[in-house]
Amino acid sequence: MRADVVVVGAGLAGLRCAQVLQGAGRDVVVLESADEVGGRIRTDRVDGFLADRGFQVLNPAYPAVRRWVDVDALRLQPFGAGVAARGDRGLDVLGHPLRSPGLLPATLRVAGRHPAEVAALARWAAPLLRPRPGRTLSDVLDKRPDVTRREALDRAGVDGLLRRVVDRFLAGVVLEDDGSTSDRYALLLAWMFARDVPSLPADGMTALPRQLAATLGDRVRLGRAARRVTGTTVETDDGTWAADHVVVATDAVASADLTGRPAPATKGVVTVWWAAPDAPASDLVHVDGRATPSGPLVNAAVVSRAAPSYAPRGRHLVQGSALMGPGRDTDEASMRRHAGDLLGTDSSRWEVVVRHEVPHALPVQPAPFTARQPVRVGDLVVCGDHCDTGSIQGALVSGQRAAEVLL
Repeated sequence: MRADVVVVGAGLAGLRCAQVLQGAGRDVVVLESADEVGGRIRTDRVDGFLADRGFQVLNPAYPAVRRWVDVDALRLQPFGAGVAARGDRGLDVLGHPLRSPGLLPATLRVAGRHPAEVAALARWAAPLLRPRPGRTLSDVLDKRPDVTRREALDRAGVDGLLRRVVDRFLAGVVLEDDGSTSDRYALLLAWMFARDVPSLPADGMTALPRQLAATLGDRVRLGRAARRVTGTTVETDDGTWAADHVVVATDAVASADLTGRPAPATKGVVTVWWAAPDAPASDLVHVDGRATPSGPLVNAAVVSRAAPSYAPRGRHLVQGSALMGPGRDTDEASMRRHAGDLLGTDSSRWEVVVRHEVPHALPVQPAPFTARQPVRVGDLVVCGDHCDTGSIQGALVSGQRAAEVLL
């Protein structure tokens, strides 16, 4: 069996790489070990519910999404442009003043109680608040000290309730709660959240990779695991593929097994999805804003309030996500109690729809921050979010970069 290029892995990076190569006239085949495209972006259908593997969202502000994805065809359903924090005095709501004007009164009440914290948060987010003509955000961030998120927030004097809200909201995004992620990367993410509202496709997050794969037709071969990559040949259980070039577009761990390139450290998440007969009328992500959280979750949300297509009519779908790691509590009962507490509702009647454990959900993004890793490893080309930023944006860009290197 032969092709000009064999791409191993049908995640976002591999699919984007194959799209570019096919568009340039190359004969490309994509080998995927699973029974569906998407890699870590998968959606399970269970009893009429849609449950993404790990709580994932699509931010249409990502430049790669705007350039290479038919966003309208996904029929996005947005979350509220803000966050709800369970504090010692009840529920505090913070919203984007332009994208969620209905949340402005509640946001002003919180700001009025914590004016010094607001000023400190503005110091930290200064690059986002003072754009300069002719300069990109990356240009501005390159002038900032390349330190961790924790160090940058400390230097800006951010503390109290707003510090806890920022820390715990970002913990659910970057999957760490110790502040070790690069501050530059955290600000890039904050900038994207400010530019648009994270959303969910009507058919689940799996609709994104399926859209990319549809342009490749029968060149995507499912259930074809690559057992070994040697030079420009790929061995599978069904035989050996010979090619002019091989692209390894798997996750970081599988990529290391196939290429010998050291795998970066990764972070994991546990997400439990519950069916609820009723739920609070909130389309916001909820976090624990108390000095001592009452449970293990980094966030909880009534997903069906933001994305009605995720639940059957008359029922609701709730998610709660907790970080994986030694000594961490990911017991379902603990997670359910904490989710009910954050949402301010009785969770005793919730039923588990599915539980997802994703041990290698994201690569670490520590300081010093280097967004782009080399995509060549000897005779091979590699791509994936572990070669760029740990995000949908990073996965798509890395696939584009890999294709451009070959072309």
